[in-house]
Amino acid sequence: MMKERKLFYCVGGHSFCVVFKDECNDESLIPSFARFRQEEPADTLLFTLTVDDSFRFKTKGEEIGQFDCGGCNHGVFCTDNMEYQYEISDVHGVLCSYMQSSPDFRNCSVAIMGKTWSQRNYGLNNALMMTYAFASAEKQTMLMHASVIRHQGKGYLMTAPSGTGKSTHTRLWYDNIPGCDLMNDDNPVVRIVDGQAIVYGSPWSGKTPCYRNIQAPVGGLVRIKQRPENSIRKYSPIEAFSNLLPAISNMKWDKRVYKGVCDGIAELIRLCGMYELGCLPDAAAAHLCHDTIVK
Repeated sequence: MMKERKLFYCVGGHSFCVVFKDECNDESLIPSFARFRQEEPADTLLFTLTVDDSFRFKTKGEEIGQFDCGGCNHGVFCTDNMEYQYEISDVHGVLCSYMQSSPDFRNCSVAIMGKTWSQRNYGLNNALMMTYAFASAEKQTMLMHASVIRHQGKGYLMTAPSGTGKSTHTRLWYDNIPGCDLMNDDNPVVRIVDGQAIVYGSPWSGKTPCYRNIQAPVGGLVRIKQRPENSIRKYSPIEAFSNLLPAISNMKWDKRVYKGVCDGIAELIRLCGMYELGCLPDAAAAHLCHDTIVK
């Protein structure tokens, strides 16, 4: 019988533990986490997630919603003890994992159900992403759907619905504005630390394999919209809030998570503001954005 393995990671300044209970699973399922590995456990852990393929829901809770994870909806259930349960399925509708968590997401169990490596990677990777987002929500930490370009030591976050052009725009910065590098292309971590907004690379980056354990002060926030000509304007605080809320991993039915996300957004807007960029996919749009938001 394989002895369980405890591995420690640190993402966005928060440490957590992944416990592998059997020989069917190990860290090779989550290669994007390699650069975030910690050899020694931290004094405080955000959460512990146990991977055990023999785990099953003892009693299935009441379905309370669907969590949209990049176009894949995961069923969300709640037990009488206020524990959360998830059925995590991929874009083809294949059930990839079961997960059950404590009400505060400090302790989770996951059974990986996928047959192929890709399905098993998806099941564990998404379980970790949701656990991280919901466990850290009240710590002024946000997992944001955005592409982040770093320029002159600051991170600039471009948000938009999938397929709208946020990755295209950060690429235009990279190609046309000297001194840029990509921090993350889909799910960076944003935190408020000692009154400053900080953006971190993460193990989650969508289709672009950009898994960098780096951080930078937030230089600006931009909502990308496709338009027939280039234009930019600063949002009012209410506009900024309404555009940021859908971009952040959230569970509106959980008061603790929802309040944490809303408080984090409000502080992020106060510190950084936000712009709307109506643009074409051209170099002029990148220069207009850069010249307006880079202070």
